[in-house]
Amino acid sequence: MPDPASALHGDPIAPVILGVTSILAFAVLGRVGARKLGQPTVLGELLMGVLLGNLAWYFHFDLLAVLREGPRVFDVVNGVLAGGDINQVATAIFGPVKGPELVAIIRGPYGGEVMQVAHAVDVFSRYGVIFLLFMVGLETDVEAMRRVGGDSIRVAFLGVVLPVALGFGCVLLLQPGATAHSTMFIAATLGATSIGVAAQVLQDLGRAQSLEGRIILGAAICDDVLGLIILAIVSGFVVSGALNPGELISIVLVSLAFLVAAFALGPVVVRRMAAIMSRLDFVEAKMFTSYLFVMVLAWLANLAGLATIIGAFAAGIILHDGYFSGHRDADKEHVISIRQLIEPLEVILVPIFFILMGIQVKIETFLSWPVLTLAGGLLLAASAGKILSGFGAKSPANKWAIGFGMLPRGEVGLVFAAIGRSLNVIDDSVFAAIVLMVLITTLATPPLLKASMGSR
Repeated sequence: MPDPASALHGDPIAPVILGVTSILAFAVLGRVGARKLGQPTVLGELLMGVLLGNLAWYFHFDLLAVLREGPRVFDVVNGVLAGGDINQVATAIFGPVKGPELVAIIRGPYGGEVMQVAHAVDVFSRYGVIFLLFMVGLETDVEAMRRVGGDSIRVAFLGVVLPVALGFGCVLLLQPGATAHSTMFIAATLGATSIGVAAQVLQDLGRAQSLEGRIILGAAICDDVLGLIILAIVSGFVVSGALNPGELISIVLVSLAFLVAAFALGPVVVRRMAAIMSRLDFVEAKMFTSYLFVMVLAWLANLAGLATIIGAFAAGIILHDGYFSGHRDADKEHVISIRQLIEPLEVILVPIFFILMGIQVKIETFLSWPVLTLAGGLLLAASAGKILSGFGAKSPANKWAIGFGMLPRGEVGLVFAAIGRSLNVIDDSVFAAIVLMVLITTLATPPLLKASMGSR
C-alpha cells in the first residue's frame, strides 16, 4: 500500500485524498472477495482490515501504525496542545515501547500529514456507522417493531445478564488474582452488542425487516442503554470506590428523556424543516432536511449520554418521504426517495468503518498462552450468554438466529475495553484477550446468521 505521507503534492488535502481512497480501495477488495465467496460484505471488510493492518505494521507503514492505535493516538496531540511534553504524554498513554515509536512518527518529516490522514479516516468511519444506522432506521417498520417489543426487551435483558454473570465466573476461575475492579470491567465488556455489525449483516442478507431481524435490532438498541448503565456503575466503582446513586439515576432519566423527546418532537421539527426547504429543489429539500436532522439527532444523543448511532437510528425511524408530499415537485414521475439520496454516502463510508475496525486488531498481542487461555474462556462465556439470550423470544421466531445476531461485540466491546485500560484496571494482556474475543464474535456473526437465516 502506498504511504500517503510520501506523495509529493502542493495541495495540503492531497494526502487525505490518497490515504482515504487507498483505505476504501482495500475495503472494496474485501467486499468483492466476500461476495465472490457468497459471504456478507462486512466479513470481507473486517478480514481485509485485519490483513492490511498487520502486514502494514510488519513493513513499518507510518499511517497504518497510527491507525492501529485507534482514537487514543489523538489524545497525544491533545495532551501536547494542553502544554504537556510529547514524550511524557505518549509514554503515559502507550507505554515505554509504543510511545516513543509514535512520537518518532509524529515528529518525522511527514508526521503532520500522517496524523491528518489518520484523523480523516477516523472521522469518515464515524460518519459511516451513523449513516448505516440511519438507513436501518429508514427501513424499520415501527408498528412491526412494537409488536416484537416484548421479545426484544427479554432478549436484551438476558443478553446482558447472562454474559456478564458468566464473565464473572470465567475471570474468577482463570484469573483468581484479578482485582474486583478488573473483574467487573471484563465482565461488563461481555454484555455489549454491536448493533452496527448486526445491522450490516441483516441488510446484506435482506432480512433486516424479518421477525428475527426486528427482534435483534430492537434488542441491540436496548443493549446500548443497558450497557451505558453498566458502564456508569462500573466506572463509578473504579473512580470513586463506590457508586453514586444520584449519578446513575441522572443518566437513566436523561437517556429516557432524549428518546421520548426525539419521537415526540422529531416529527414536528421535520415538518417545519420540510416547509422551510420547500423553496428549494425537491432533491435539495430532501437531502438537506435528512442530513441536518440525522446529524443534529446524533449530536443530541451524544449530549444525552447515548451513542451517536442511537440518535441516527431514531432519525431514520422518524423520517419518511411523506413529510415532503406538499412540495411542488412531489407528484412528478421518478421522484427520488430519501433512501436513494443517502445510500451513496453509506456505500462509500460504511466500508471505511469496518476496515478500520479490522486494522486495529493486533495479531502479535495474541502470541501468549495465558492470553489465549483467558480469551478462550471469555469467548465461551460471551458466546454462550448471547446465544442463550435468543431463547428469551416467545414469538415463533428462529431463536438460534436471534442469539447469533446478538453475538458481535464490534466497536462497542472495544470501547468498553479501551475505557477499562484508560482507568488502569485492564492491562495489555487482558486487553489483548478481550480484543480476540471481540474479533471472533464479530467475525463469527455473518456466517452464523447466514447459515441460520439464509437470504431472501
